[in-house]
Amino acid sequence: MSGSAFARRQARNHARYKGRNDINIVPMLDIFTILLFFLIFTAVFSKTNIVEMNLPARSSAPLKLPDGLILEVVLRKNGIVVQDKNTGPLQPLPNTASGYDFDGLTAYLTRVKAQVPDDKTVTLLLEQDIPYDTIIGAMDAMRSVENVVGGKSIRAELFPQIALGDAPT
Repeated sequence: MSGSAFARRQARNHARYKGRNDINIVPMLDIFTILLFFLIFTAVFSKTNIVEMNLPARSSAPLKLPDGLILEVVLRKNGIVVQDKNTGPLQPLPNTASGYDFDGLTAYLTRVKAQVPDDKTVTLLLEQDIPYDTIIGAMDAMRSVENVVGGKSIRAELFPQIALGDAPT
């Protein structure tokens, strides 16, 4: 004979299922249908809020700067003067109750930088007996400006190349 009863039964079962090696995807489709139903009904639908913002108008008209601007900032005991080396004073910034108006200096230099974006140099001219901390504060105000965009603080370059000299009397 040709083997045991177990071997004959095994061969008979193999012959019966021969050619039926395809995948039954019906249970998988059932699971995906249930998952899709579950995900759709448990999804959190986000609500879009629209915030209307009224942006401030431009603070002023564009500056009238001379051609061939050579920017100088004169630091005196009674205030700051932004000037052109060739034509003279452009913007006086008198002292405030808290001291020098470095915020005003930064705001004015930001407007100047908007018109001369390629210029990177400025000369800081100092009167006698100006404290060191005041000089550093003026240099920081001329070097860069900090803007808040979308809740993040972004530092923009103004005039990073600063030369020092004595103020004219």
